[in-house]
Amino acid sequence: MNQEDDASYKLLFSAPELVRDLVMGFIPDEWLHGLSYDTLEKMPGSYVTDDFRHRADDVVWRVKVDGEWVYLYILIEFQSSVDAYMAVRMMVYIGLLYQDLIRRGDVLNKKHLPPVLPIVLYNGDQKWTAATDIADLIPKVPGLVSDFLPQLKYLLIDENSYTEADLAGLKNLMAAVIRFEHPANSATLLQLIELLNEWLDGKPELKRIFAIWIRAVLLRQSKHALVLPKVNDLKELKMSLAERFDEWAKEHEQKGIEKGEALLLQRQLVRRFGTLPNEVVNQIATAAPEQIETWGDRVLDAATLDDVFCP
Repeated sequence: MNQEDDASYKLLFSAPELVRDLVMGFIPDEWLHGLSYDTLEKMPGSYVTDDFRHRADDVVWRVKVDGEWVYLYILIEFQSSVDAYMAVRMMVYIGLLYQDLIRRGDVLNKKHLPPVLPIVLYNGDQKWTAATDIADLIPKVPGLVSDFLPQLKYLLIDENSYTEADLAGLKNLMAAVIRFEHPANSATLLQLIELLNEWLDGKPELKRIFAIWIRAVLLRQSKHALVLPKVNDLKELKMSLAERFDEWAKEHEQKGIEKGEALLLQRQLVRRFGTLPNEVVNQIATAAPEQIETWGDRVLDAATLDDVFCP
Protein backbone atom coordinates (compact mmCIF):
# COMPACT_ATOMS: atom_id res chain seq x y z
CA MET A 1 0.00 0.00 0.00
CA ASN A 2 1.49 3.35 -0.98
CA GLN A 3 1.97 6.23 1.44
CA GLU A 4 -1.18 8.11 0.36
CA ASP A 5 -3.39 5.01 0.71
CA ASP A 6 -1.80 4.16 4.06
CA ALA A 7 -2.46 7.69 5.34
CA SER A 8 -6.10 7.59 4.19
CA TYR A 9 -6.72 4.28 5.99
CA LYS A 10 -5.13 5.56 9.18
CA LEU A 11 -7.27 8.69 8.95
CA LEU A 12 -10.34 6.48 8.57
CA PHE A 13 -9.47 4.42 11.64
CA SER A 14 -8.74 7.51 13.68
CA ALA A 15 -12.53 7.61 14.18
CA PRO A 16 -13.70 5.61 17.23
CA GLU A 17 -16.94 4.73 15.41
CA LEU A 18 -14.92 2.69 12.89
CA VAL A 19 -13.03 0.80 15.59
CA ARG A 20 -16.27 0.08 17.46
CA ASP A 21 -18.02 -1.22 14.33
CA LEU A 22 -14.96 -3.29 13.38
CA VAL A 23 -15.10 -5.06 16.74
CA MET A 24 -18.87 -5.35 17.01
CA GLY A 25 -19.45 -6.47 13.44
CA PHE A 26 -16.41 -8.55 12.55
CA ILE A 27 -14.84 -9.97 15.74
CA PRO A 28 -17.06 -12.69 17.25
CA ASP A 29 -16.20 -12.38 20.95
CA GLU A 30 -18.71 -11.76 23.76
CA TRP A 31 -16.19 -10.20 26.14
CA LEU A 32 -15.07 -7.68 23.52
CA HIS A 33 -18.69 -6.89 22.64
CA GLY A 34 -19.41 -6.15 26.28
CA LEU A 35 -16.80 -3.38 26.61
CA SER A 36 -17.75 0.31 26.81
CA TYR A 37 -16.77 1.62 23.41
CA ASP A 38 -17.82 5.13 24.31
CA THR A 39 -14.60 5.12 26.38
CA LEU A 40 -12.38 4.41 23.38
CA GLU A 41 -9.32 6.61 23.39
CA LYS A 42 -6.72 6.83 20.64
CA MET A 43 -3.17 6.40 21.84
CA PRO A 44 0.16 7.50 20.35
CA GLY A 45 1.21 4.87 17.83
CA SER A 46 4.71 6.00 16.87
CA TYR A 47 7.52 4.02 18.43
CA VAL A 48 11.30 4.27 18.50
CA THR A 49 13.45 1.18 18.91
CA ASP A 50 16.29 1.05 21.44
CA ASP A 51 18.78 1.85 18.67
CA PHE A 52 16.68 4.97 17.82
CA ARG A 53 15.34 3.71 14.52
CA HIS A 54 11.86 5.09 13.99
CA ARG A 55 9.03 3.10 12.47
CA ALA A 56 5.75 4.30 10.97
CA ASP A 57 2.63 5.03 12.98
CA ASP A 58 0.20 2.28 13.89
CA VAL A 59 -3.42 2.70 14.87
CA VAL A 60 -3.64 2.01 18.60
CA TRP A 61 -6.61 2.44 20.96
CA ARG A 62 -7.39 1.77 24.61
CA VAL A 63 -10.72 1.09 26.26
CA LYS A 64 -12.11 1.00 29.81
CA VAL A 65 -13.01 -2.33 31.35
CA ASP A 66 -15.08 -2.64 34.56
CA GLY A 67 -14.71 1.08 35.24
CA GLU A 68 -10.90 0.99 35.20
CA TRP A 69 -8.51 1.89 32.42
CA VAL A 70 -7.13 -1.31 31.01
CA TYR A 71 -4.90 -0.99 28.02
CA LEU A 72 -6.45 -3.18 25.42
CA TYR A 73 -4.47 -2.19 22.36
CA ILE A 74 -5.72 -2.90 18.88
CA LEU A 75 -2.95 -2.86 16.30
CA ILE A 76 -4.48 -2.57 12.85
CA GLU A 77 -1.99 -3.44 10.14
CA PHE A 78 -3.45 -2.45 6.78
CA GLN A 79 -2.37 -5.02 4.24
CA SER A 80 -3.27 -5.35 0.55
CA SER A 81 -0.86 -8.14 -0.42
CA VAL A 82 0.05 -11.41 1.28
CA ASP A 83 3.09 -11.14 3.57
CA ALA A 84 4.37 -14.62 4.46
CA TYR A 85 6.09 -13.23 7.57
CA MET A 86 3.27 -11.07 8.89
CA ALA A 87 3.40 -13.00 12.19
CA VAL A 88 7.05 -11.94 12.62
CA ARG A 89 6.18 -8.31 11.90
CA MET A 90 3.38 -8.42 14.43
CA MET A 91 5.66 -9.86 17.09
CA VAL A 92 8.13 -7.01 16.50
CA TYR A 93 5.34 -4.39 16.55
CA ILE A 94 3.95 -5.65 19.85
CA GLY A 95 7.44 -5.74 21.34
CA LEU A 96 7.95 -2.08 20.35
CA LEU A 97 4.56 -1.19 21.80
CA TYR A 98 5.40 -2.82 25.13
CA GLN A 99 8.80 -1.10 25.20
CA ASP A 100 7.08 2.24 24.73
CA LEU A 101 4.55 1.54 27.50
CA ILE A 102 7.33 0.54 29.90
CA ARG A 103 9.30 3.71 29.13
CA ARG A 104 6.25 5.86 29.86
CA GLY A 105 5.30 3.89 32.96
CA ASP A 106 1.97 3.16 31.28
CA VAL A 107 1.56 -0.40 32.56
CA LEU A 108 -0.93 -2.21 34.81
CA ASN A 109 -0.69 -2.89 38.54
CA LYS A 110 2.17 -5.10 39.73
CA LYS A 111 4.08 -4.16 36.56
CA HIS A 112 1.84 -6.34 34.42
CA LEU A 113 1.60 -5.56 30.72
CA PRO A 114 -1.76 -4.84 29.07
CA PRO A 115 -3.35 -7.33 26.71
CA VAL A 116 -2.93 -6.68 23.00
CA LEU A 117 -5.24 -7.69 20.17
CA PRO A 118 -3.27 -7.59 16.88
CA ILE A 119 -5.51 -7.33 13.82
CA VAL A 120 -4.65 -7.62 10.14
CA LEU A 121 -7.21 -6.11 7.79
CA TYR A 122 -6.66 -7.70 4.39
CA ASN A 123 -8.21 -6.26 1.22
CA GLY A 124 -6.04 -7.81 -1.49
CA ASP A 125 -7.17 -9.99 -4.39
CA GLN A 126 -5.07 -13.08 -3.64
CA LYS A 127 -6.15 -15.62 -1.06
CA TRP A 128 -4.41 -15.03 2.29
CA THR A 129 -1.99 -17.95 2.72
CA ALA A 130 0.37 -16.61 5.39
CA ALA A 131 0.61 -18.20 8.84
CA THR A 132 -1.37 -16.37 11.51
CA ASP A 133 0.81 -17.78 14.32
CA ILE A 134 4.58 -17.37 14.37
CA ALA A 135 4.81 -20.89 15.84
CA ASP A 136 3.65 -22.27 12.48
CA LEU A 137 6.72 -20.74 10.81
CA ILE A 138 9.18 -22.65 13.02
CA PRO A 139 9.79 -26.41 12.65
CA LYS A 140 8.93 -28.48 15.69
CA VAL A 141 11.92 -29.98 17.51
CA PRO A 142 12.14 -32.44 20.41
CA GLY A 143 13.48 -31.81 23.87
CA LEU A 144 14.19 -28.60 25.73
CA VAL A 145 14.27 -26.33 22.67
CA SER A 146 10.56 -26.91 22.01
CA ASP A 147 9.72 -25.29 25.37
CA PHE A 148 11.20 -21.97 24.23
CA LEU A 149 9.75 -21.57 20.76
CA PRO A 150 7.80 -18.29 20.47
CA GLN A 151 4.06 -18.19 20.04
CA LEU A 152 2.09 -15.17 18.87
CA LYS A 153 -1.12 -15.06 16.86
CA TYR A 154 -2.84 -12.22 15.05
CA LEU A 155 -6.48 -11.94 14.08
CA LEU A 156 -6.97 -11.92 10.30
CA ILE A 157 -10.01 -10.12 8.91
CA ASP A 158 -10.11 -11.05 5.22
CA GLU A 159 -12.50 -8.71 3.43
CA ASN A 160 -12.82 -11.18 0.52
CA SER A 161 -14.56 -13.68 2.79
CA TYR A 162 -17.66 -11.45 2.95
CA THR A 163 -20.15 -11.23 0.10
CA GLU A 164 -22.27 -8.22 -0.83
CA ALA A 165 -25.28 -10.14 0.50
CA ASP A 166 -23.53 -10.58 3.87
CA LEU A 167 -22.82 -6.85 4.15
CA ALA A 168 -25.76 -5.09 2.50
CA GLY A 169 -28.12 -5.54 5.43
CA LEU A 170 -25.67 -4.30 8.06
CA LYS A 171 -25.79 -0.74 9.36
CA ASN A 172 -22.11 -0.95 10.18
CA LEU A 173 -19.36 1.42 9.08
CA MET A 174 -16.79 -1.36 8.68
CA ALA A 175 -19.23 -3.21 6.41
CA ALA A 176 -19.54 -0.03 4.36
CA VAL A 177 -15.73 0.17 4.10
CA ILE A 178 -15.58 -3.35 2.64
CA ARG A 179 -18.42 -2.61 0.21
CA PHE A 180 -16.66 0.53 -1.00
CA GLU A 181 -13.54 -1.48 -1.75
CA HIS A 182 -15.48 -3.97 -3.91
CA PRO A 183 -18.36 -2.06 -5.59
CA ALA A 184 -20.37 -3.93 -8.20
CA ASN A 185 -20.67 -0.92 -10.52
CA SER A 186 -20.79 2.89 -10.58
CA ALA A 187 -24.50 3.01 -9.73
CA THR A 188 -23.94 0.86 -6.62
CA LEU A 189 -21.08 3.13 -5.59
CA LEU A 190 -23.22 6.27 -5.81
CA GLN A 191 -26.05 4.59 -3.88
CA LEU A 192 -23.63 3.54 -1.15
CA ILE A 193 -22.30 7.10 -0.80
CA GLU A 194 -25.88 8.37 -0.48
CA LEU A 195 -26.65 5.70 2.16
CA LEU A 196 -23.50 6.53 4.12
CA ASN A 197 -24.35 10.23 3.98
CA GLU A 198 -27.73 9.42 5.61
CA TRP A 199 -26.11 7.24 8.31
CA LEU A 200 -23.67 10.01 9.23
CA ASP A 201 -26.25 12.76 9.42
CA GLY A 202 -25.10 15.26 12.05
CA LYS A 203 -21.49 13.96 11.97
CA PRO A 204 -19.68 16.31 9.56
CA GLU A 205 -16.19 15.22 10.64
CA LEU A 206 -16.93 11.55 9.88
CA LYS A 207 -18.38 12.58 6.52
CA ARG A 208 -15.18 14.47 5.78
CA ILE A 209 -12.99 11.51 6.76
CA PHE A 210 -15.01 9.08 4.62
CA ALA A 211 -14.98 11.45 1.63
CA ILE A 212 -11.18 11.69 1.78
CA TRP A 213 -10.79 7.93 2.16
CA ILE A 214 -13.28 7.00 -0.61
CA ARG A 215 -11.53 9.37 -3.02
CA ALA A 216 -8.15 7.75 -2.21
CA VAL A 217 -9.62 4.25 -2.74
CA LEU A 218 -11.12 5.21 -6.12
CA LEU A 219 -7.87 6.78 -7.30
CA ARG A 220 -5.99 3.62 -6.34
CA GLN A 221 -8.52 1.32 -7.98
CA SER A 222 -8.44 3.34 -11.23
CA LYS A 223 -4.62 3.56 -11.10
CA HIS A 224 -5.12 7.34 -10.98
CA ALA A 225 -6.95 7.35 -14.35
CA LEU A 226 -9.97 8.81 -12.55
CA VAL A 227 -9.70 12.57 -12.17
CA LEU A 228 -11.37 13.78 -8.97
CA PRO A 229 -10.99 17.08 -7.15
CA LYS A 230 -10.10 17.04 -3.46
CA VAL A 231 -13.35 16.98 -1.49
CA ASN A 232 -14.33 17.26 2.17
CA ASP A 233 -17.96 16.17 1.98
CA LEU A 234 -19.80 13.06 0.82
CA LYS A 235 -22.40 15.05 -1.15
CA GLU A 236 -19.66 16.89 -2.98
CA LEU A 237 -17.89 13.60 -3.71
CA LYS A 238 -21.08 12.03 -5.06
CA MET A 239 -21.70 15.01 -7.38
CA SER A 240 -18.12 14.88 -8.70
CA LEU A 241 -18.38 11.14 -9.30
CA ALA A 242 -21.79 11.38 -10.97
CA GLU A 243 -20.43 14.01 -13.36
CA ARG A 244 -17.36 11.89 -14.15
CA PHE A 245 -19.42 8.74 -14.70
CA ASP A 246 -21.74 10.71 -17.00
CA GLU A 247 -18.75 11.91 -19.00
CA TRP A 248 -17.46 8.35 -19.27
CA ALA A 249 -20.86 7.13 -20.47
CA LYS A 250 -20.97 9.81 -23.16
CA GLU A 251 -17.39 9.08 -24.20
CA HIS A 252 -18.20 5.37 -24.38
CA GLU A 253 -21.33 6.07 -26.42
CA GLN A 254 -19.39 8.34 -28.80
CA LYS A 255 -16.64 5.75 -29.25
CA GLY A 256 -19.30 3.15 -30.00
CA ILE A 257 -20.82 5.39 -32.69
CA GLU A 258 -17.41 6.06 -34.22
CA LYS A 259 -16.51 2.37 -34.20
CA GLY A 260 -19.82 1.54 -35.86
CA GLU A 261 -19.23 4.10 -38.62
CA ALA A 262 -15.75 2.69 -39.27
CA LEU A 263 -17.12 -0.88 -39.51
CA LEU A 264 -19.88 0.30 -41.86
CA LEU A 265 -17.33 1.95 -44.17
CA GLN A 266 -15.21 -1.20 -44.14
CA ARG A 267 -18.21 -3.39 -45.11
CA GLN A 268 -19.15 -1.01 -47.93
CA LEU A 269 -15.61 -1.06 -49.32
CA VAL A 270 -15.47 -4.87 -49.22
CA ARG A 271 -18.76 -5.07 -51.19
CA ARG A 272 -17.46 -2.64 -53.81
CA PHE A 273 -13.80 -3.67 -54.14
CA GLY A 274 -13.38 -7.08 -52.47
CA THR A 275 -10.99 -8.00 -49.64
CA LEU A 276 -9.18 -4.97 -48.26
CA PRO A 277 -5.39 -4.78 -47.82
CA ASN A 278 -4.23 -4.75 -44.18
CA GLU A 279 -2.89 -1.22 -44.50
CA VAL A 280 -6.35 0.03 -45.54
CA VAL A 281 -8.01 -1.73 -42.59
CA ASN A 282 -5.45 -0.15 -40.23
CA GLN A 283 -5.95 3.25 -41.89
CA ILE A 284 -9.70 3.08 -41.24
CA ALA A 285 -9.22 1.85 -37.66
CA THR A 286 -6.99 4.80 -36.73
CA ALA A 287 -8.79 7.53 -38.69
CA ALA A 288 -10.59 10.51 -37.16
CA PRO A 289 -14.42 10.60 -37.38
CA GLU A 290 -14.29 13.46 -39.93
CA GLN A 291 -12.02 11.41 -42.20
CA ILE A 292 -14.33 8.37 -41.98
CA GLU A 293 -17.21 10.60 -43.05
CA THR A 294 -15.25 11.93 -46.05
CA TRP A 295 -14.32 8.45 -47.23
CA GLY A 296 -17.89 7.26 -46.75
CA ASP A 297 -19.15 10.03 -49.06
CA ARG A 298 -16.78 8.81 -51.81
CA VAL A 299 -17.66 5.12 -51.73
CA LEU A 300 -20.62 5.20 -54.12
CA ASP A 301 -18.90 7.28 -56.82
CA ALA A 302 -15.36 5.89 -56.61
CA ALA A 303 -14.21 3.69 -59.46
CA THR A 304 -11.29 2.22 -57.51
CA LEU A 305 -10.17 1.84 -53.92
CA ASP A 306 -7.53 4.52 -54.51
CA ASP A 307 -10.26 6.99 -55.46
CA VAL A 308 -11.75 6.64 -51.97
CA PHE A 309 -8.48 7.31 -50.17
CA CYS A 310 -6.94 9.88 -52.46
CA PRO A 311 -5.87 13.12 -50.72
